[in-house]
Amino acid sequence: VQLQASGGGLVQPGGSLRLSCAASGSIFSSTVMGWYRQAPGKQRELVANILTRDDIVYGDSVKGRFTISRDNAKNTVYLQMNSLKPEDTAVYYCRSYYGGFEYWGQGTQVTVSS
Repeated sequence: VQLQASGGGLVQPGGSLRLSCAASGSIFSSTVMGWYRQAPGKQRELVANILTRDDIVYGDSVKGRFTISRDNAKNTVYLQMNSLKPEDTAVYYCRSYYGGFEYWGQGTQVTVSS
């Protein structure tokens, strides 16, 4: 499985960004997809996981601001980030999990600063 994340960048506080993660593999629809982030000097933390639209988990710090979704026809998972704060600054990683195996993408930098 290969994961290719994109969409990071520099945004002002209060702004929005949309991250995308394209995955290879034929079992995408059965795979738990997620976004994690790691800020300098901090541990990697969960942002959001999705299996289906009815099976989503968000990290406490992003609830109500971020939305995870997936398009199984495109083997892609998205993260819509609204009302961004400076503390959202981190490298964001895409992760897939299926059958006890996990895979990580290369990470995309998100910087929230004025």
